[in-house]
Amino acid sequence: MSKHVIEDAKRCLQCPKPMCSQGCPVNTPIRDAIRLLLDSKIAEAGKLLFDNNPLSLVCCHVCPQENQCEGHCIMGKKGMPVQISAIEQYISDYYLSIYKPEPAPTDKLNSKVAIIGSGPAGFTIAFILARKGYDITIYEGNDKTGGIMRYGIPEFRLPKRIIDRLTKTLIESGVKVRPNTTIGANLSVDDLFRDGFKAVFMGTGVWRPRKLNIKGESLGNVHFAIEYLRNPDVYSLGKRLAVIGAGNVAMDVARTAFRHGSEEVFIICNMGEDAITARTIEVEYAKIDGARFMMNKTAIEFTEEGVILADSEVYEENGIKKARPIPGTEALFLTDSIIVAISQGPRSVIVSTTTGIDIKSDGLVAVNEFGRTTREGVFASGDVVTGAKTVVEAVKVSRRVADSIDEYITEKYINGNTDYKWL
Repeated sequence: MSKHVIEDAKRCLQCPKPMCSQGCPVNTPIRDAIRLLLDSKIAEAGKLLFDNNPLSLVCCHVCPQENQCEGHCIMGKKGMPVQISAIEQYISDYYLSIYKPEPAPTDKLNSKVAIIGSGPAGFTIAFILARKGYDITIYEGNDKTGGIMRYGIPEFRLPKRIIDRLTKTLIESGVKVRPNTTIGANLSVDDLFRDGFKAVFMGTGVWRPRKLNIKGESLGNVHFAIEYLRNPDVYSLGKRLAVIGAGNVAMDVARTAFRHGSEEVFIICNMGEDAITARTIEVEYAKIDGARFMMNKTAIEFTEEGVILADSEVYEENGIKKARPIPGTEALFLTDSIIVAISQGPRSVIVSTTTGIDIKSDGLVAVNEFGRTTREGVFASGDVVTGAKTVVEAVKVSRRVADSIDEYITEKYINGNTDYKWL
């Protein structure tokens, strides 16, 4: 064990009202886990964390702790907060190494649930419902599980071996995984219900890149961030790269590019530094790696030689700050490649082949507070409902949706409640 983990655990004040837990979206019982760790009950500490959040080992790597648990630690008021992420990582890593599924109830073994997508939402739903005794099958469009955790977060932030371990744990829990299967292509939601699934959960994420819709976006030296991060090894970006956007994904792209041969990376934002949406720590890491920031610049055209930039002016429209290029300030900025990193939206492959599932104006799936879509038996949560959010936010909502699925199947199919209402 790292020395600082012990020392930090001993710094915990064991507050009667732990602000760290209140600052966590899933109310992680940090105080109690630390107490158990120091009492040489690490397995109990691990179980406490895992039962609360099956993706605890992921969240301690990628969560914005500075705004959540650590940001609310009382020790941080006058000094350094307890390094909760490091403690949680040690406990969760240990527990996953010794984890053995507990015997599940047998009254729901004949109740099959289909989970479309194996990102944070799908993993969370699968772990919770498997624990309750449901027969779970995950349908994953890629050859490996993990969704955005595997294909959208760089290795240096979240090692792929963690996703592999979680997948192994899921399979040991009785969950079946069907890779390389896109629901909405050869198989449909209707096929799943025909084959006896009592409920279908959609956790397909947001994989459709948002475009700038400017001239040159189809050129061979222009790429989209979510596609680049999926497999950066297959890209030849050259030595000089421009990244359009200033969110966490843009920082991931910049840092990944340095590790794959780029020597100069420029992050271009159309407003000032207050418009940077990336975590402060991610911005600092990007700068340490060598990224240079160009603020108040708007991309107006892509060319084979680079990107034409114009100075930006910021204005307000309906209370929202926006940027527009200043005519006459256009200039070519030479780069070998450009990557557009301005968020992503959902693909429509499922809803376009399934009747009864409403979507909102932004293309995201419409659900109620319990994750129920407008089609009976179909649930959804995660990025396909909210847009791109953090892993822990997906876990938070998906825990509630898992309970909603359990309630639906129990009332309608196990208890035979004919008065049960869907919406």
